[in-house]
Amino acid sequence: MTDEASDRPSYALAADFERVLGDPAAPGGPFSHAETVAHEELGELPPGAVELVRSWGFSGFLVPEEFGGRLRNLEQLVLLTRSLARRNLTVSVMFGSALLGVNPVWLWGEEEQRARVARGLLDGDLACFAVSEPDHGSDLGTNETTAAPDGDGYVLTGEKWPVGNATRGRFLTVYAAVEGVGPSLLLVDKRRLAAGDWDNHPVVRTVGLRGHDLSGITFRRTAVPAGALLGRPGGGLAQILQVLQITRTAIGALSLGTMDSVLRIALRHARERVLYGREIYGIPVIRRHLVRSHLDLLIAECVTLPVARSLSVAPSRLSLWSSVVKYLVPTLGEEVVQEAARVLGARGYLREGVASGAFQKLQRDHAIASVFEGTTHVNLHGIASQLPAVARVADRPAPGQEAVLRPLFDWSEEAPVWRPSGRALRLTNATEDEITRGWGPAAAEARLIAERELSPPEADALVKVLDALSARRAAFYTRIAAESLDATTTDGQDRAAEHCVHHAAASCLYTWLYSFAEERTRAGGTGWLVLVLQRLLWRLDPTAEPDEALLPWLEELMFACLDGPEYFSLRAVKAAAGTAAG
Repeated sequence: MTDEASDRPSYALAADFERVLGDPAAPGGPFSHAETVAHEELGELPPGAVELVRSWGFSGFLVPEEFGGRLRNLEQLVLLTRSLARRNLTVSVMFGSALLGVNPVWLWGEEEQRARVARGLLDGDLACFAVSEPDHGSDLGTNETTAAPDGDGYVLTGEKWPVGNATRGRFLTVYAAVEGVGPSLLLVDKRRLAAGDWDNHPVVRTVGLRGHDLSGITFRRTAVPAGALLGRPGGGLAQILQVLQITRTAIGALSLGTMDSVLRIALRHARERVLYGREIYGIPVIRRHLVRSHLDLLIAECVTLPVARSLSVAPSRLSLWSSVVKYLVPTLGEEVVQEAARVLGARGYLREGVASGAFQKLQRDHAIASVFEGTTHVNLHGIASQLPAVARVADRPAPGQEAVLRPLFDWSEEAPVWRPSGRALRLTNATEDEITRGWGPAAAEARLIAERELSPPEADALVKVLDALSARRAAFYTRIAAESLDATTTDGQDRAAEHCVHHAAASCLYTWLYSFAEERTRAGGTGWLVLVLQRLLWRLDPTAEPDEALLPWLEELMFACLDGPEYFSLRAVKAAAGTAAG
């Protein structure tokens, strides 16, 4: 991170975390590529890796400030997780599984539950979310685990598998059918269970995330003491759907970290590898793979960070927005991994050599990002089911939308402190989608800025791509509003995927309006926006191509980030534009 990061506490924290973890390309240290790959071959985490993360204080960011931890908002945790994930996704997922396991406690727990879990996490304990079952997966309506009332406690019977941290974790949030009230969430503390009434399953052998505790647990009439119920009896299904909104958003950080690493590995290889008398970056198709990857990373950041901030600003919108992040950002991550593989060629297939063979680990590890917390299809279904309501008002600005959009997209200010409350999360957005509904006024403002402030070539390019996206957007939402949309069909899935493109375009535009006011007339300060919008337009119209005149500045920035302390991000774009001549 650059010195400019010190103007925001969250960025300063991420900069310090980056410093402690060290350069993964350098030899030595538990987070070096060499150590990570060597121990992954053995199905282990590098010795000292988890201890280093804990000694820095990462566990404190799993506990909200309100309950004695250090977590102020979800954006803060996303920034830290991004730094961790670009080194070792397995360690990131270990802590992410713990976050999923304890979020129900923060949202619905009693004071004693929250205090006990907070103390445990701050002391280094882990947690897990024990929901999936061997025969039912994400079909939550067929859950077979039961909890029979027994005095003030319960007798728990059933099997949960596969579950991240099921063996290492002390605390479990268990989804069980409570006799007489229905599906509920129970907080189970292994230290309060009798030995012999439960046991863990062996760790599952996986393609990626080797060394992660993906296992299971069986309860055999296990006595669970009083004080286990989380929230409303019978409310378990709704609670699961709500709590997943938080971790679905946080998964964006795993993809951002992966994209940074694979782009860095591929770009360095393209600058160092010489064929036909020149570095292979000079080969047009190689250059295209890398430039596209960089643009996709910037788009993913524009989509992830505002939704992370929305947990503190407008949590009721997360039912839709978190699914957009969960579908789009891992999808972009998968594409960036594929682009990097094409650059690396045969070397991307090796378990040694370039970056100590780290690419193939990143490739295997990231494959899970689109699977857990709801698969791609599950999230597209959730988006499609809400699209008709959104489409009917897509061309009407939402009342008070400025009060929502500004704190989401003005990154000069810290996001508000998160005050956990299950009541703030909803199962549907209804028509509350300022990101979609604000496009018209934002595009109109951008056209005025282009006319009054930008150079003619840059202004023309911006207006042209805005007009093209606006026309497609209007036709898209008008058609959905006029027809019935069945979320279970392939057409419903396709429409949901296109909505995500429009959501991303709006997010990029708002980021430019709210966070680049001082830089937009300088070199690169608007060019990046034109390029990412053109990239998104390409997803709807494959004949659209990036403006070549805008690429040299972006490429220089890529090369600067490759060897500097800053990761690939809009922070780097903003810093570079801020120091450029107007």
